[in-house]
Amino acid sequence: MLIERKKERRYILFALIVLAVYLSPLFILQENAHIRVHDNLDSNLAWYKVLARSGEIFGDVQDPIPQIINGLLSRNAFGTEYSVIVWLYALLPTMAAYGLSQALTRLVAFFGMYVLLKAHLLPGEKWLPIQIVTALAFALTPFWPSGMLSTLGMPLALWAFLNFRNREDTWKDYLVLTLLPLYASIVLGFFFFLSAMGIFWLTDVVRRKGWNLRFLFAIVYMTFIFMLVEYRLVYSFLFTTEPNSRDEYFHAHLPFWSAVRLFFKNYLLGHTHVLTIHTLFILPAMFIAFYFVFMKKLWKQERIFVFLFVLNILLSAWYAFWFYEGWLPLTKRFHFMDTFNFARYHFLRPLVIYASFALALKIISLQGFSWRNTAKWFAIMQIVFLGLFNDEIIYQQKPTVKEFYAVDLFGKIKEHIALPQEKYRVASIGIHPAISQYNGFYTLDTYNNFYPLSYKHQFRKIIEKELAKNKTVRTYYDQWGGRCYLFTAQLGKRYMIKKDSKRHLKKLELNTDVFKEMGGRYIFSAIPIDNAEQNQLQLDKVFESKKSAWKIYLYKIL
Repeated sequence: MLIERKKERRYILFALIVLAVYLSPLFILQENAHIRVHDNLDSNLAWYKVLARSGEIFGDVQDPIPQIINGLLSRNAFGTEYSVIVWLYALLPTMAAYGLSQALTRLVAFFGMYVLLKAHLLPGEKWLPIQIVTALAFALTPFWPSGMLSTLGMPLALWAFLNFRNREDTWKDYLVLTLLPLYASIVLGFFFFLSAMGIFWLTDVVRRKGWNLRFLFAIVYMTFIFMLVEYRLVYSFLFTTEPNSRDEYFHAHLPFWSAVRLFFKNYLLGHTHVLTIHTLFILPAMFIAFYFVFMKKLWKQERIFVFLFVLNILLSAWYAFWFYEGWLPLTKRFHFMDTFNFARYHFLRPLVIYASFALALKIISLQGFSWRNTAKWFAIMQIVFLGLFNDEIIYQQKPTVKEFYAVDLFGKIKEHIALPQEKYRVASIGIHPAISQYNGFYTLDTYNNFYPLSYKHQFRKIIEKELAKNKTVRTYYDQWGGRCYLFTAQLGKRYMIKKDSKRHLKKLELNTDVFKEMGGRYIFSAIPIDNAEQNQLQLDKVFESKKSAWKIYLYKIL
């Protein structure tokens, strides 16, 4: 027993060293690190900064955030004050908070998957290497940073729920169900997980395994904790009557064969918000294992693996066909089907895929010496492959954090304008408005998915002629509108135009009268506007810095 514990500690230590190496660029490079831009630098990280600066962390549900869209964005559009991530960014520099968040999430992901496999899915000391390597691989997945433990915390939650189901629960299980909601989001993962647990419990009842009130109470308990933590979201969903931008989000638009293509894309490649990097090594391992189950008729012995194998297919099918146009009759009748993204049941896939991977490695290992070596190489190659998806590698061509937010450059712009930032409004062309927001500017443009619909329509008047010339951005704005940007027909959905660009904006048609009525005084453009005067714009000054990814052409409204 002592020897096995020492072996376990060595394996865990090895995994923690790998995790430390993986995370090291964030702590060594700090603001010079390369990290994800989409739904990260372009939004969440700036939101945390704006929220901390606003003094509204504990604000009332309807209190305005003055810095964004003339104060029409309510406090409820940002995260709850009971989320640890909000306080990390409020108390620490951006990259210190980001690095700690990454470390915390990956550590919980590792230990959560490890205890789940060890206690429930793959028990037995002989499977220790598979338990550890699968947990490590799961912890290395390039998860959505601001999702925190919304998906990577699911194995730990499932471990606790299975303890309740087996009537083996202790205070540790209650602690898990209490603390996870403080570092996870119900809409970014746990609504779907908890409803799946409810179906699990109901299935037990139907199969006459008893009512198991302890298991049911655990589900209700964690749901209740989430409701307390996410009280702002609950309030917005139940009591907000003013139409908001999500009221014009329409998901059911794909014809049948497009939905089929989306199914294969999701099944094979995954989704940007829950990337699993499973295509090259995990999928072949799963198919080989399924082959052995089929050929040797191991359905009963490997029923958990078979269930997960089929569930993985069904989750991708659900995701793809949620966008199928056949839903239209229902979405027209039940509006909440458009405003709430039920497609996110596929957020269960990281848990399902990596649990399947562990079971697949076990099945392959049992087929003889050569197959045991094959399973070992599948595991090793998956770890190596995940290492190549480190942010510092895959985002090498993107700006660093320092280059993206360009604090020095925007500080010069602020000094040049020489007015208190709250006295004027700005908007951007060719760069994300989050950059201006991060640097304290008050913006008319924004990236938020919950703001007054009336503002969306008002802002649309500024870019109405540009939208009319480009169907892609017109559909993007009108049928979603989360990015309330100064779209142009020429640039389309390009809003990261670096300073080495040779582009010029030609034949721009903005309604700058509306822009001015809304308080707009300056436009930060990433490229020169050739017909600025026709748009009542005057080039004030051009700003550039070695520390910035952007060259900013500062245009003033005449």
